Amino acid sequence: MPRSDLEFANLIGSRICHDLISPIGAINNGLELLSMSGTASGPEMDLIGDSVGSASARIRFFRIAFGAAGEQMVGGGEISSILRDLYLDSRASATWGISEPQRRSDVRLAFLALMCLETGMPYGGNVLVERDGEKWVIRGTADKLIIDPDIWALLATQDPKLKLKPAHVQFGLLPAIASDNGLQITSKATETEIVISF
Repeated sequence: MPRSDLEFANLIGSRICHDLISPIGAINNGLELLSMSGTASGPEMDLIGDSVGSASARIRFFRIAFGAAGEQMVGGGEISSILRDLYLDSRASATWGISEPQRRSDVRLAFLALMCLETGMPYGGNVLVERDGEKWVIRGTADKLIIDPDIWALLATQDPKLKLKPAHVQFGLLPAIASDNGLQITSKATETEIVISF
């Protein structure tokens, strides 16, 4: 049995993503075969293809963000590919500014932080993930930010009295997982920039 509710949740996330990635991959392969045979084309197929690509990118991202994380390493190329596909045709973009492979547990924290930044940048913007020595810095810039102080305060306080919506689950997970790893989440915001570090 897992040692904690958090670990159990991680295993659930891993299981869901693992079970979904295969059928979505099969749909994508089927679309490619139809395209090569010339039997299917047009805006309908393009829409299906775009939707499958988006779902695949999200599952790859969620598998790291919400799944169980060991100490295996994830390469910069793989991470950049996930982020490129995730933000394709989006008003937002994310740049992975780290070339060396990183521990999956650290990448998970960075992905959760990125999700927090997305919440504050509903009209789009740019995110840069970097390391400053041992410290991770995830910086989001946008022309307009919307910051809910109660939700953002969770990163420092982990206030159990605040009821989270599903769209804000990352604000509960990020500090909890960081704390399990002996790390402290800090955040600060200006009119056009939000920074999360750990």
